[in-house]
Amino acid sequence: MSEQSRGRRRGGADDHPSVTLSNGFRAVVEADRHQPGAFTLVVDGTPQSHVALDDPRYLSFEYVRRIGHGIDLVAPEGAPITAVHLGGGAFTLPRYIAATRPSSRQQVVELESDLVDFVREQLPLPREAQIRIRHGDARDVLAKLPPGLKGTVDVVVVDVFSGARTPAHVTSMEFYALVSGLLSAQGIVAANVADGAGLAFARSQAATLSAVFTHVALVVDPQVLKSRRFGNVVMFASASPLPFDRLPRLVASDPTPAKVIDGAELRAFIASAPVVTDQTAIASPPPARSIFQVKPGASE
Repeated sequence: MSEQSRGRRRGGADDHPSVTLSNGFRAVVEADRHQPGAFTLVVDGTPQSHVALDDPRYLSFEYVRRIGHGIDLVAPEGAPITAVHLGGGAFTLPRYIAATRPSSRQQVVELESDLVDFVREQLPLPREAQIRIRHGDARDVLAKLPPGLKGTVDVVVVDVFSGARTPAHVTSMEFYALVSGLLSAQGIVAANVADGAGLAFARSQAATLSAVFTHVALVVDPQVLKSRRFGNVVMFASASPLPFDRLPRLVASDPTPAKVIDGAELRAFIASAPVVTDQTAIASPPPARSIFQVKPGASE
């Protein structure tokens, strides 16, 4: 019997499809009780992805919607792009790109093969989508992608988590240098950074991106910026000026408004935060268990 089969539980109070991953975490797909046809992937009690199968253009999670806005602006509306996603989850953004930019070429790198199989069974990918899935560690696979991709990628999304934390080896200057090698002249990297009080980790990540890329901008909830709560900071970076004239208005009009930080405000945010190297890299800070954890039956 496969690990996936052993991990499945049905019936009783825990009536959700699930799989136990190689790292021991349990992944569960829960139906969204407020939105028919939508589901949340929960890993180790932490919501990882939300997918609306009937409307993949709908992005529920705040930080995913903010990355989606950036993707919307990277090329003319509807134009196909080339995208690489480091971290798969339930493939929310690959589905979004396939729906909003048909014929886009996409590569998704995901460490957990059992998770990929589980998600594809429970939440099938659109048949017409050109999404190739590669199994393995994000940094290892990044270094082994086909040479033809180098210099051609429009968007690299970095959303790598082990449970609720980003592993240290995908936070360094050396890592982002590998990412930069994939990008086209106008290509962008979009990184999801989770942090809490003081935002020390986020400040160092902004410093690190600024050491590799000429142009950097952050999108963040003002309450997170004021260190009033744990949350996500979306970071965009590119060798070319970011095409984000419309981004402040887009993120300000979201259900949870956010602001764009760049220029002098970004430099003030970074202040004296150190650039992260392979020698100094650490995993992102863990949130309190009460912040992102899903109570049993919460989606029922």
